[in-house]
Parts: sequence; C-alpha cells; structure tokens
Amino acid sequence: MSTPSVTVPTPALERVRITVWEDPIVDRMGHDPRSAYVERFWLGILGPSTVWLLRHCARRLDAEPEGFELDLHEVAGALGIGHKVGRNSPLARSISRACRFGAARAAGADALEVRRRIPPLNQGQVARLPGPVQRSHQAFLDAELRLDDQALRLRARRLALGLVECGDGVDDAELQLGRWRFHPSVAADAVRWAWDLHHGALPEPERR
Repeated sequence: MSTPSVTVPTPALERVRITVWEDPIVDRMGHDPRSAYVERFWLGILGPSTVWLLRHCARRLDAEPEGFELDLHEVAGALGIGHKVGRNSPLARSISRACRFGAARAAGADALEVRRRIPPLNQGQVARLPGPVQRSHQAFLDAELRLDDQALRLRARRLALGLVECGDGVDDAELQLGRWRFHPSVAADAVRWAWDLHHGALPEPERR
C-alpha cells in the first residue's frame, strides 16, 4: 500500500515557526514524546531522529508555549544528523515522518504544528511490531486496565467529555471508548455523565 503524501514546510528554509497542535482528545489520552511509551513502541515506527525532534520540540514548547522559531541547521546538528536542510536531508525526512504519522502537520509554507502528546498506536501499527514488542504493548495496556475502579472511571469520563465536546453523539462516543478498551459498562457510564454535564443537566454534587 502506498504511503499518502503529506505537506511539510519548504525544506530550503532555514527557520520554521513551531506552534502547538491542539487536539482535545489526543491531549487527554496521548503520551508525552519523552515518555517510556513513545520510546518503547513508537521508536521503531517514527525512527530515532523523528522521536528526538519531537522531544526537542516538547522541551521548547514547555518553555515557550506560544511557539518558537526552530533553526533547522541548529537542530539538525543538535540531533546528530548533520547540518543539511535540503529536500533530501535527514532532517527533512524526519519532519516528513512526523507529519506522515500524525505527530505534526504543516501550518503554512514556513510553519509546523507539533503535538504535545502522541496518540497510542492503532491496531494496524501494533500488528506490524515485532512479536515481543507486541506482547510488551499488550502488557502495557493490561496494566492500565488494572487501575483501580475510581481512577478508571475518572479517566473514562474525561475522555468521554472530550468526545462530546468535539461533537460526538452518545453512540459514537461509547463506540470510541470501546476502541480504547474501556469496558462497556464503564464507557456507558462515562458517556452519560459527559453528555449530561455538557448539556447542563447534572446537579452540582455530580459534576466530578
């Protein structure tokens, strides 16, 4: 299957404006680029230089949340991939991979929006991991599901509220929570709570 084309900032530029890619759903359920999850499970998909680029941007955005100017020559050298910034340079390929896999996206000819949190792998991506890494990923998910009931319920409610606020109906929100491996009863409770909260139907004591 061919890889879909993506738009990236013009590689001949020496500087690119970096801002945050706001996404209420992924921001709630995703993983920091500096997390163990990204290192263990995204590294083989994105490649080391792309992961390090995303980590570099995450550190900069912590200090400059409104965005910053990324010097391409400087960051290429800092990542240890040379100083070239042309179309076929290692840095250009790293940016392209970040865009291809949804960790960043172009915001104009000289600007890039970068996620603060990277989404969990989808089922297709997990299926392409080596067998031992697939098993490790499943163990990671199983450990998450062993959270105590209260923590699990609160997490499901936060995610459900994000879905409802983004326009999902009850059925679609429950289906998505199911894809994220929440038990049907937990998903149903979370979506009902989120729907009532969003529409102002919850009394004050039940708003948490």
